[in-house]
Amino acid sequence: QVQLVESGGGLVQVGGSLRLSCAASGLTFSSYTMGWFRQAPGKEREFVAIISWGGARTLYADSVKGRFTISRDNAKNAVYLQMNSLKPEDTAVYHCAADVRRQRTIVLATTPGMYDYWGQGTQVTVSS
Repeated sequence: QVQLVESGGGLVQVGGSLRLSCAASGLTFSSYTMGWFRQAPGKEREFVAIISWGGARTLYADSVKGRFTISRDNAKNAVYLQMNSLKPEDTAVYHCAADVRRQRTIVLATTPGMYDYWGQGTQVTVSS
């Protein structure tokens, strides 16, 4: 049974930082692409950052490029999202997700529908 559990969200002021963590279990974590997505009230879920199975390749949404950093520790079955210079528009529920359709792939899918497993999410609120 695959489980993804996010943590690290909270309330932060504009310009502040947060580090989200996602602990994975029930899958061969080091074989799969992992992603962070977010969903604000009344909006579609959107891609934030993706990291390849080995961690060598990353991809970011334009809205977070230069401010957010995705990383992973395959020994700990964990993926992280360091968020700096936070803005009010970053307010959302952040979810981690696993793309288990392809093992050790070069494909970095940005579409939520390409991800099979999701965490319950962690709320990030940026106050102005």
